[in-house]
Amino acid sequence: MSPARLDRSTVLALVEDAVTAPSMHNAQPWRFVLRPDDLTIELHGDPERAMPHTDPDLRALHLGCAAALFTLRVAAAAAGWATAVTLLPEKERPLYLAEVVLRETQTADRDLAALHPAVRRRHTSRFPFTGEEIPSAVQDGLCAAALLEGARLVLPDTWHTEAVLDLVHDSEHREAVDPAAREETARWTHSDTAPGGPRDAGIPGYAFGPSQTGSRAPVRDFGSWRPVPGRESAVFEEHPRIALLGTPEDTPADWLIAGQALQRVLLQATSDGLVASMTSQPLEWPELRWAVRDPVAAMGHVHMVLRLGYGPQGPETPRRPAADVLEVR
Repeated sequence: MSPARLDRSTVLALVEDAVTAPSMHNAQPWRFVLRPDDLTIELHGDPERAMPHTDPDLRALHLGCAAALFTLRVAAAAAGWATAVTLLPEKERPLYLAEVVLRETQTADRDLAALHPAVRRRHTSRFPFTGEEIPSAVQDGLCAAALLEGARLVLPDTWHTEAVLDLVHDSEHREAVDPAAREETARWTHSDTAPGGPRDAGIPGYAFGPSQTGSRAPVRDFGSWRPVPGRESAVFEEHPRIALLGTPEDTPADWLIAGQALQRVLLQATSDGLVASMTSQPLEWPELRWAVRDPVAAMGHVHMVLRLGYGPQGPETPRRPAADVLEVR
């Protein structure tokens, strides 16, 4: 039997997990609304946390909110709830991104619940990875994770990897000479060098990782034009292992599918002992984005470039309190 109402404390615990999801520059562009009487949680995008210059179509906002949506599903399954999700429930409200109806069940999704221990362990790592190969079975599992959410994950071969790395560095140069892009990045990054600062969003200096020396791993360097006291340099892996996440089409619904797939891949990777970082830099420039995909592959549109491997876990970055992003109606 499902309860007649859903109480705030129960949902607050789910949202506390959901807000650990990654988002562009850790802007955390989500809001949740609880409708207790019909056991429903609404997910909305927050336009005040958008990136109008580098994300004018709000693709990245959708990806981040969808990653939080998937994490909410994982948390709900671990707590014994079944979830029914409707994407974009009202066309006239484009930032009303999803509606989640919860039901108590004795048969919660075990595959989702199994990912729950990885939710608080997953952190972006902008540190050097080892050169250890990722076993084929692990790679296949990550690709299967994306497929379960309706997206595709492709681990490109050598020539395609090199082409993507070239595009990443082209995009780095473009951002470096674009004042508006730099100003937008500066808004969401800061040079704090110790955890526990007063901010609850953005990327602090201690999470930038070291600067690269003699290598070109696809790691967005938030400190390339901003001094960070005590920041070290390091040699990164010579042959980065990257993956491309994409969908056949490029609509807001596809972005929500891709964001959920992204988080499923990241949680599966964490469960498998991998670490990861992400970059969307070449995807933020329309003239570069089309070139990221393999022209002979079925993937129509790439939404994220991932770097995968073995190495140190990244540090935990600030998060907004769940109570600040949850409204009860």
